[in-house]
Amino acid sequence: MPPIDLGLGLGTSGLDDPVECTETVVTALEAGYRHVDTAQMYDNEAAVGEGIAAADVDRDEVVVATKVHPRNLAPGDARETAYESLDRLGLERVDLLYVHWPTKAYDPAATLPVFDELRAEGVTDHVGVSNFTPGLLREARELLDSPIVAHQVECHPRFQQPELRRLAAEFDHHLVGYSPLARGDLLDDPTLGTVADRNDASPAVVALAWALARDVVPIPKATGDHVTENLAALDLELSDADLEAIDGLAGGERTIDPDDAAWNRN
Repeated sequence: MPPIDLGLGLGTSGLDDPVECTETVVTALEAGYRHVDTAQMYDNEAAVGEGIAAADVDRDEVVVATKVHPRNLAPGDARETAYESLDRLGLERVDLLYVHWPTKAYDPAATLPVFDELRAEGVTDHVGVSNFTPGLLREARELLDSPIVAHQVECHPRFQQPELRRLAAEFDHHLVGYSPLARGDLLDDPTLGTVADRNDASPAVVALAWALARDVVPIPKATGDHVTENLAALDLELSDADLEAIDGLAGGERTIDPDDAAWNRN
């Protein structure tokens, strides 16, 4: 098993209002979440940190993950901004530090050793990557001394990432799935609706339960009642027939697809 326990997480991309973001983190942690995901790019690390501090949950029980912005991946910038992330979060360390996108200032041979150094210095306990292709993932494994414990990518029933899921099993790291509800596009899917009705659950909970059953760590963004409702996925055991029906939704497109993403480069 990977050397870090990642359960259903709270995604914070798009939680731009500081008060709402902090309240959401508090609600999530006190409801039972133990994995909170943020990033320099989200511009909400300070609000996330305030939520972690305010929640009635011991810091050491929470996996806190953040990501270095692709503009900050030159060695000096990566180092400086990783420490700045700690300051914004109000933490002495993060549990997981990702390379967010292998674009812009990313230079594998120059960038990745800094992540080893940051781990050695105690800035982060673990190193991860995000939005890598299989080839870039293999390259990063060769260049890093630290094990890659997580690879974060878009993953949901319509975009199932079979090759990256297979590599996660082969390399023994977590595949963390962002946009596990395809930015809400899945909520009206008739197949998910049928499975949801059969299990007395919502389509969102069914999609999250599918991810967990397929060894994907979903990190849905949620606010209000949806934060606690999503936790029902942890207790929903889908039948083999239900899982196969959802597997049949594969073949859709990404919902997040920047022109400069690694998979769009020739």
